[in-house]
Amino acid sequence: MNNMPASTGWLWLKQGAVLFRQQPAALTTLLFANILVSVMISAVPLLGPMVAVVLIPSFSMAFMQACLMIENGQRVTPAVLLTGFRKPALAELCKVGLIYLGVSLVLALVTRVAIDPSLWQQVSAPVDPKAGARVATSDMMAVLGIFALDVAALMALCFAAPLTYWQKMGPGKATFYSFFAVLKSARVFSVLLLAWFTIFFTICMMVTLLFGSAAITRAAIMWLIFLFVLLLQCAMYAGYRQIFGKPQDAGAKVNLTK
Repeated sequence: MNNMPASTGWLWLKQGAVLFRQQPAALTTLLFANILVSVMISAVPLLGPMVAVVLIPSFSMAFMQACLMIENGQRVTPAVLLTGFRKPALAELCKVGLIYLGVSLVLALVTRVAIDPSLWQQVSAPVDPKAGARVATSDMMAVLGIFALDVAALMALCFAAPLTYWQKMGPGKATFYSFFAVLKSARVFSVLLLAWFTIFFTICMMVTLLFGSAAITRAAIMWLIFLFVLLLQCAMYAGYRQIFGKPQDAGAKVNLTK
């Protein structure tokens, strides 16, 4: 894990775009399949939402494996969705998922303590133009702080699943290496997320200015959300590849520098 300049984050984003350009339809189908299965699992009362969180590493490995296949010039098929659900990988990835669940519960507790529940009622209530601002600045700062903490936690765990799957690390060791890899490359990840969000926000603003508040605008922004989630997933693979090396696999390569 050598020191990298902050601009590497922009390079990862460009490399992710190169990967996405190779097989956009296959990656989009994979995303919708993941969302559909996750929603179905979450719909199960009581345990469903927790099981969905535990399976996040297994779902994320489908995208990582798809990116590897694209780089090697292979066609991504629906079977890649099962990458993280095959034995013996499933058991180890579920252990990583338990770490995800633990982090999620801690963040939920922090959110409950740091943010007054009445804030959500105020935000969801109908807006009265004659009334002044009802949400305190301190409350909004707390919301932004919790959001930043959620993103940081998600980023810190982003390499735990591929380290467990490809390098056969134990869940604890994989989480340790993932956390410190992200911590050491914090500037790189900051540039990556800032560039990703800036491009997304700029395109959304252009779409809104072009079409106004029409239904087509909402549909276009929804599609943009899906596309940019995929772009970020591909960029995460580029980051893993540079920090930990390319997973061993045979096949032709795609030039990520295009």
